[in-house]
Amino acid sequence: MSQETVYDRLARLGITLPPLAVPAAAYVPYVRSGDLVFLSGHIARRDGKPWVGQLGAGIDTATGREAARAVAIDLLGTLHAAVGDLDTVRRIVKVMSLVNSTPGFTEQHLVTNGCSELLGEVFGERGAHARSAFGVAQIPLGACVEIELIAEVGA
Repeated sequence: MSQETVYDRLARLGITLPPLAVPAAAYVPYVRSGDLVFLSGHIARRDGKPWVGQLGAGIDTATGREAARAVAIDLLGTLHAAVGDLDTVRRIVKVMSLVNSTPGFTEQHLVTNGCSELLGEVFGERGAHARSAFGVAQIPLGACVEIELIAEVGA
């Protein structure tokens, strides 16, 4: 019996990978160094536009989780473009999340779970990763969440 692929899981979850996005500034979407792939920060988008807002001031934790999940889908699209086959991903190594939030908002970790949980659903044990989640005063274009990712890949 064949094992379920990452693409089978994505299909089961109803996820279609987006195409590689063109960077909005002077950087590249990813860099591969040896077996590691470093993905630049991706901002939350909804309906193709920046998902604007601030956690603790108009956006609640549950909505922030949805935004972080949307970022994870975009990150997967970039990772696919970087490696050509998501089944070659050995491990999601690290996720760093920036949450546009008010000084009193303290649930950045719960917002970031939207990304982390999807990576676990898609990659299983290979999706378990180290992580940082920060509250920040602002993110480019007013986005509510920005996330970057490091993955280890095989041949």
